[in-house]
Amino acid sequence: MLHAVSTTIPCISCPRSSLFQQRLVSTRLSVRASLPDNSNGVKVEYTPWLIVGLGNPGNKYHGTRHNVIKCRFLCQVGFEMIDQIAQAEGVVMNTIQSKALIGIGCIKEVPILLAKPQAYMNFSGESVGPLAAHYQVPLRHILLIYDEMSLPNGVVRIQPKGGHGHHNGVKNVIDHLDGCREFPRLCIGIGNPPGTMDMKAFLLQKFSLTEREQIDAALEQATEAVRNLVLNGFNQSMTRFNLGQKYKYHKV
Repeated sequence: MLHAVSTTIPCISCPRSSLFQQRLVSTRLSVRASLPDNSNGVKVEYTPWLIVGLGNPGNKYHGTRHNVIKCRFLCQVGFEMIDQIAQAEGVVMNTIQSKALIGIGCIKEVPILLAKPQAYMNFSGESVGPLAAHYQVPLRHILLIYDEMSLPNGVVRIQPKGGHGHHNGVKNVIDHLDGCREFPRLCIGIGNPPGTMDMKAFLLQKFSLTEREQIDAALEQATEAVRNLVLNGFNQSMTRFNLGQKYKYHKV
């Protein structure tokens, strides 16, 4: 996660101190976090992360932990996760860029760019592609967060790469990343229709109180997982996290 660079690109710096300093310059903006020069005179910089939550904009679709989501169809776990991370790390979401609401901050020394695309879910790539290009974020540091019907309600899964799984939002992101799929994704389960229940009827079904509590717990657990991923990458703790999530609602 550390690399040494020599660059004249103006930057938003994120030093070790808790104060986040922003410097805006005329033409180009990049996100960087620098450590002090070492004895060899080389400045070490962290590669930034672009963390994107998928959802649908507008009050009709909006839901937070204090504004309970009525049904799975309006599920906004991607947006909720961005709000949760922003609150935990003190990131202010106050800028519109590339059709997305964004905020810039840090997890310790590592710079992060949080984004909530403001086009509809199926056009999320129109934000992700341009943001990744503008801020020079490599594929391995683009974390996509979205709901997943193939996972039980409230179960979280983190993967270093994968396909779109028939999720139109993810598919659009892949299309806008030149067909590349080698980027991390965090999925939060919202469950599948029981038995032969119609898919549309299931999606319009209200969450039960227990299901909502499971989603809220998943958001908190996933926030810690994101912090660990940004600081340490895909290590054994990520494997343990996925395994624990897989069996957390299984009765022994």
